[in-house]
Formats: sequence, C-alpha cells, structure tokens
Amino acid sequence: MLFKAERRFSQQIFGVKGLLCGLTFACCTSLSIPSANAAQTITIRFGPYEQSIKVADLEEFANTGKLPLSLQALSPLLPKETRSILQKRLEIDPQTAENFTDELQKTSFGKQFITSLRTALPGSSIESVQGAISLALRQVNGLTVVGFLQAYPQENVTVDATRAISLAVRFNPERLQSKAFGSLLARELYVNNRSSSSQNFKNFNPATMGNLAVEKQTITLQDPNRNRTIPIDIYSNREKQSQQQLVVISHGFGASRSSLSYLARHLASYGVSVAAIEHPGSNISAINRAASASDLKNLISPQEFIDRPKDISFSLNELAKLNTQPGRLQGKLNTQQVSVIGHSLGGYTALAIAGGEVNIEQLRKFCNKSLNISSAPADWLQCSAASLSEKTLQLQDPRVKSAIALNPMIGKLFGDKGLSKINQPVLILSGTDDSLTPALTHQIQPFNELGGEKYLLTAIGGTHLSISDLYLPANSATTIIKERQGIEAKPLRELLQGVSVAFVKQLAPEAKQYQPFLTSAYAQSFSTPQIKLRLNSSLPASIQPWLELSNK
Repeated sequence: MLFKAERRFSQQIFGVKGLLCGLTFACCTSLSIPSANAAQTITIRFGPYEQSIKVADLEEFANTGKLPLSLQALSPLLPKETRSILQKRLEIDPQTAENFTDELQKTSFGKQFITSLRTALPGSSIESVQGAISLALRQVNGLTVVGFLQAYPQENVTVDATRAISLAVRFNPERLQSKAFGSLLARELYVNNRSSSSQNFKNFNPATMGNLAVEKQTITLQDPNRNRTIPIDIYSNREKQSQQQLVVISHGFGASRSSLSYLARHLASYGVSVAAIEHPGSNISAINRAASASDLKNLISPQEFIDRPKDISFSLNELAKLNTQPGRLQGKLNTQQVSVIGHSLGGYTALAIAGGEVNIEQLRKFCNKSLNISSAPADWLQCSAASLSEKTLQLQDPRVKSAIALNPMIGKLFGDKGLSKINQPVLILSGTDDSLTPALTHQIQPFNELGGEKYLLTAIGGTHLSISDLYLPANSATTIIKERQGIEAKPLRELLQGVSVAFVKQLAPEAKQYQPFLTSAYAQSFSTPQIKLRLNSSLPASIQPWLELSNK
C-alpha cells in the first residue's frame, strides 16, 4: 500500500523547494492557445512573495543547464530535478489528441483538473482553458513548460504557487492520461452479449459467501538464513477435506497481512485454504522505521524486491511440512498447486514468483533518465530496486500455477519482455483513478505484454485502495489523494470475490462450473455509475495508440 509513502512524498514538496516544482508541473500539464502576444515573463506568487522571471531565461536553462543571471537569485529554491521537469513532455499523439481532450472533459476528474488549473493561473477562465487544451494538443506533439509559456496569450503569466503545488500532487501526467483513458476504456472494453444477463448468475454466484464455515489461525515462521520473521494468517474451512487448494496473499507496501482479510475468508468459504503472509521488510512497521527517508527511493531496501518472492517460497516449504503433521492443518495445504494474490507491491511479488523476469538493467536506465518530481509514487518506489547489482532476476517458484495482481506496481520492473516469460494464467486488476500506481503504465500496458492466458479486470473509477480492507481517516492528505472506498466500492469488492473464486477454481476439477464467472457479462453486471466494470482477455486495436504513447 503506497498511501503513506505518497503522503510523505507530498509533504516533502510542500516546502520552499517544492514551489518551483509545483509551478513547473502545472505548466507542463497545462495547455494554451498559441498567440502572437506570447508571454515574455512569468510571475511566481507565493503568499506575499513574488518573483518575475523571463521566459527566455527559463528556456535557456532548460536547453543548456546553465543558470542565467536572472535565475541565480532563485538557485537555493531550485531542486536538482528542475531542468528535467522543464524538459518533460506531456506526450500526446496528434491523431488521438482530440479524443484525449474530449474524453478528459467527460470525466469528473477532467473537470476538476480544469478548475484546479484555472485557480493556479489567476485570471484564466474555464472556457479559455478548455479551448486552449483542444487547440494546442492538435498542433503540438508533446508539451513542455517553456512551450506552454511561449503559447500563453498574455505578456505575463502569473502562477499561484501554493495552488500549483497541490495541482502537481493530484494531477501527475501518468494519472492524467489514465483518467482521460477511462471513458475510452468504458466504451471500448464493453461487450454487448445479449444472451447473458445478471439473471443467469442468480442460481449460483461465487460473489456470495460460500457454505463452508471458516476458521483462522496464526503461525509465525523463522527463516534463519535470511533473518526474516514471517507471520502468517491461515484461513481454512472446518471440513475434513484432503489437499485443498492453496492461495497465498501478498500485501502491499506499508500494509499488513490483514489488508485483504475479507477476500481470504471468502475464498476459504469455497474450500480454498488461504495463507496471508506478512513481509517484514515492507509492512507497516517497516514504513514507520523508514519515516526519516529523504525520498521514496529510500523507503524500502532494494533487497526487498528479492526477499518478498522468497518469503513465499520459504513459507510454502514450511507449510508443506505442516500439511503432513498431525493437527488442524493436516491435509489442507496443497503446496504443489498454488495461486498467489498480491496487491500493489504484492502484485509485483505475485508476478515475479509466477515467472516474470525482473530487468534491473532497463529499470536503472528509466530511473536515471526519466524519474522526476512529477512522477507517480510507484515510479519512485520501483527505483529502489535499481541499485541491485544483478542485470536480471528470475524468482519463479514452479509450485505457483496462477497469479492475481491487484493494482500492481509494475512500471519498468520487468523491462520490455520480462512479463512474456510468464506461462501461467494471470489476472490483473486496474483502477483508472489510481494515483499511486497509474493504470496505463503499471497495469494496462503490462497486461498487453503478457503472452499466455490472461484477464484484465478494469474498474473505471476505481482507486488504489478500493478493494482493500484498509480505510483511511479524513485528513489533509486524503483531500489530495482521493480514495473511493466504502459503499461506492462495494460492487467492485463483490465482483473481485466472485472472479477470484472462479479464477482460482480453474485449477480444480470443477473448473468448467466456474468459467461463466470469468466473462465480460458477469463483470458488467456489477457496474454502477460510480465504478464501471469490465473483464477482457485481450485489448481492442482502438486503444493501441494509447499503449504506444504510454510506452514512450
């Protein structure tokens, strides 16, 4: 779970050094109508403080890295990433630019973005901003800060830096693309199957609780070779059944083994034993220990990207022993046929142990060239692994036969080809309103790289924690990072219950009985106006240009 990390990161940029970063990000994601009366100066307003800068000086700094005399007075305020931010482009293919603008303006997120942009640029109007976005995107393939300023139809641009910083946190470019992509996905991923309806799922529906009584017990494993203490909550039914299917749940960054407890109990009610493990290097306690970290890359040890899959392999070894020993778990743990379910960083863990090849060399190139202060929190966190000495990592455990990755943190961890190494069935959940692991770059593009049996469960309007048992109290951080939870997310959680049972049961003799619940008709029957739900095994050609754009 990345929320605490995101909050800490946002607090860092809310200082004086964040002033220009917030400003430049707002400009980078802002668009304006080209004008003969282009802006010559930019005025930064931060409370009573104002500073004017020539646009030409800003351009010279972006191009050469040499700080002009007029900017030297601001050098103490400039973070080291300033030049890369000035050069960063919001890449939009001209052929899809008009659709991008149209789709963005149809969403509540897009309307919020335009309104927030207007407040960050005092004197602008909603109409002028909307027209500027439409016109500029059709004329320019990729917009930079300087390009925006040169197109602004006033001689001076005034920016409210406080509001611009808030805009930077809420509307990073990857999230902006994913949100605009949401309306397109809702339409293009919809499958019109008139022969199927919700009536067909009433006689039997795996989204409802199963008939078996569930019990829970907690064990603690010690791995002396790696000095790791691994608590495990085991959910099983009370029936005397032999060799029940086994699911391992891997929690997200900064979360715990209880974060998907509702899903664990649900699976167990269908005769599936569940082991929810806790990763000691990336749980809640680890986050608290890393509270003094200066940036997200230091919040987690690089070794954790190796240790997490190994935690699962070690746990399977120990559970196999328990399965043969007298006791409540005897005969209930089929450790030779395992499904792994992971959320966020746990999604990475699930894909790595299922056979995905981690590509440290490609990740390192991304982190050195493309990472900047406007990047999503997951992009920063994945770069913790870039300091590993290996070029590639293969962490597969052959006992893992399928994987479910929920809002997974993928990004560049597997490079361009690493996910194609997976030969097991995979289901990926993506939420278009996820600001921590943006849908396009962390789920939808990676889904396209999978070559075997696969499913994409898309929640248009879903957020990072919509399927989690973790509920966040209302505070200043949650006003920046909006999470859709509670009653709004209930249909998504119910669908996840049904789809998870059906997916895991594909390894069981009764697989055919559950196949109707891995269909688009079943997923769409849970859709609401707040969260539209889609389930697909492939992506239509109409969205390929977006995927190519996100892969640049």
